[in-house]
Amino acid sequence: MPGKRGARALREHGLEKTDNEMEFTSWPQVGMINQKNYYTRVDEYRLGRNTLEITTDGFLKAIFADQQVRDYLKRDDQILVYRLQNEASRDRMTKEARDKDRARAHGADEMDIDDSTMQDDVDATADDSAIPASKTIIIHPGSQNLRIGFGSDVLPKTVPMCIARKSSRNESEDPDHPALPKRDPVADDEDAEVNRRFGKDFWKGFGAMSQDLKQRMRRKGKRIVPNCKEVAISFNKKNPPTSINEHNDYSHVDWTEIPQDSNAAPDAYTGQAALRIPDESKPRYKLKWPLRFGCFNEEDYDSPALLLQDFSQIIEDAIKTQLGITRLRDLAQYGCVFVIPDLYDKSYVNTALDLLFRDLGFGRVCFQQESLAASFGAGYPTCVIVDVGAQKTSICCVDEGMCIENSRINLRYGGFDVTQTFLKMLLVDHFPYSDINLNRRHDLLVAEEIKQKFCTMQVGDLNTQQFEFFLRAYDKPTLHFLFKAYDHILLAPMCLYRPDILGDVTDKVRGRRKLIPRSCDLYDGSPSDPVSAAQTAVLSQSPRNNDATALAVNGTSDAKSTSTPNPFEKSAAAALKSDAASTPQPNKSAASPGDAETSTPQPDNTTPALDGATSAPTQTANPLAEQLAQAAVRDRTIPIMSLDAAISLSIDNAAKGDDKKTRDFYGGILPVGGAVQVPGFLQFLEEELHEQVGAQKFRKEIMVAPPPREMSPEVLVWKGASVFGKLKVNDCWFSFLEWDRLGGRGLGYKCSWNY
Repeated sequence: MPGKRGARALREHGLEKTDNEMEFTSWPQVGMINQKNYYTRVDEYRLGRNTLEITTDGFLKAIFADQQVRDYLKRDDQILVYRLQNEASRDRMTKEARDKDRARAHGADEMDIDDSTMQDDVDATADDSAIPASKTIIIHPGSQNLRIGFGSDVLPKTVPMCIARKSSRNESEDPDHPALPKRDPVADDEDAEVNRRFGKDFWKGFGAMSQDLKQRMRRKGKRIVPNCKEVAISFNKKNPPTSINEHNDYSHVDWTEIPQDSNAAPDAYTGQAALRIPDESKPRYKLKWPLRFGCFNEEDYDSPALLLQDFSQIIEDAIKTQLGITRLRDLAQYGCVFVIPDLYDKSYVNTALDLLFRDLGFGRVCFQQESLAASFGAGYPTCVIVDVGAQKTSICCVDEGMCIENSRINLRYGGFDVTQTFLKMLLVDHFPYSDINLNRRHDLLVAEEIKQKFCTMQVGDLNTQQFEFFLRAYDKPTLHFLFKAYDHILLAPMCLYRPDILGDVTDKVRGRRKLIPRSCDLYDGSPSDPVSAAQTAVLSQSPRNNDATALAVNGTSDAKSTSTPNPFEKSAAAALKSDAASTPQPNKSAASPGDAETSTPQPDNTTPALDGATSAPTQTANPLAEQLAQAAVRDRTIPIMSLDAAISLSIDNAAKGDDKKTRDFYGGILPVGGAVQVPGFLQFLEEELHEQVGAQKFRKEIMVAPPPREMSPEVLVWKGASVFGKLKVNDCWFSFLEWDRLGGRGLGYKCSWNY
């Protein structure tokens, strides 16, 4: 074996390895392509000393040399929201280290330093700039009331969510707003005509509900008085109101004083002061409610700027009068927890975010859903939240502190519909105050008062009873009314379970999208508002507004045809078949989506005919146009379903056939909201759920729970948001810097749900 030759010998024989500066191949060495930005249509993008040029056809012309460029937007520290959180954590750690060094320099014992370090570890992940509860304002706006207060308050302040502005006429004098409850123009002197004043649907539903109540009383062994209605009608006809002088009235109303000089009169009043303005005031004031059904009230406004101004001014005046913060610049030291509906409009959330930062000047803002806030307030990790408000009813299943998206339902009826139904039933039996009009302010207050005092859902309280109320109008003597009623006090709240009695509900979507456009995706233009499988199933069984003047989409009116097939029916049936094929569906007040699929004509992948014309089906080639068409139909469809059937449908979509989860949900139904304070509401709801076909298997597990700790159900959502705002480990706070840089796009990083 020859010996190893040294480098000198190789060099002498010409065998030394040398570099001839030649490449191994003539093909260029191309680095890894950043797929996130591969299709970005930019001409020149500079990072440091390197330049990336991408032509419109997507070819790479220049090559990066730094590894930093290859990791662009692939690390958390390259995203502003996460980078700010990491910087805050580093600042906190630096501060702790400095405090420990300072303690050692002062000769502190090492054991004491370790104890203080362990105490600080409890809040290790908390932000150093955490706002205390006394510096946190909780805002829960509703269709009728605004609840606001500090996080350290036990209960919130309640303010009517209304504003009165100067106008040529008030709301009761406006011809566009007929008297409520609506009456047909017929003679009032005959009983038969009186019964027909509210339409055939009301009278048909009224009779069916009366028969249902009689059967319920027979099952419970209650005695039915045969001539109770005749006794009530006879008493109401023979008892006119009596007049009471002002000095004899023990409960005087403090009306809002309007200056005689119209120029000196304020332009607007908000809250309780707006409700106490006399209808015949000089100058006239028109009362408006900026929120309706959980979104902006576009029907009563002609300008989006005025709508947003009224919404902002109500909150601003409530902060000044109820919380004592008179200077808006002081709000930079406060954080705000803003409660939004479960099925929200993104345009509503983004607009509220801009108003809270730009107009009010809060330092930080956090959004929370109503159902999750109610779960926090009650302390139930797994439950079904049934929120019955003034104008909407929302249902959502909460599992381990998270809202199940496909279980969210928003129904467009609430306590105000109970008020109107109660008045209709009383007027049928010759209610002594036959001229009542809910568009008049003092009549609205009286109607809400008698509903809260007299309505009940306890069958044991059913009897022919005598009631009284006082009508107090400005500059008029007080009128004392006596009347009798039998089953109306129980049948009126039953309209939540028999929504057919509500009659024509097409005005509930009138003016939708007239001022504020639909929120769409920034890249492909598709609708971005959240949807759920349960809500889609409700829409497939709900009436639609087909009036050409009732709905204006982006400023243009669309004529609709009553024979247009509902595009939600097929999608709802498909969603329920895939998610809960083995779970029985509710059969009350509405058939299951599978039944609707067999009894209603279905579109075969065609674009819905929104113009009302009967054209031949054409195969759609644009999915974006189909999504926009379905969103337009969704905007004019009124989600109406009986409350018990909607709860069962929500649970079916949340459990997806899992019996254990279904039992957990049926065993934790929590009604909240002001409309559930009717006596006997919880027991009546539990009885109705026992009759649901989908709940027959879980009859023993069904339990409708009251709010814990004797808390009022109408403030439970606010209380839960207050608890959420006190959490020190909370990454949902949205700072002013993040809003200034990102706007509403940053909510995707900050919301605790999939925004």
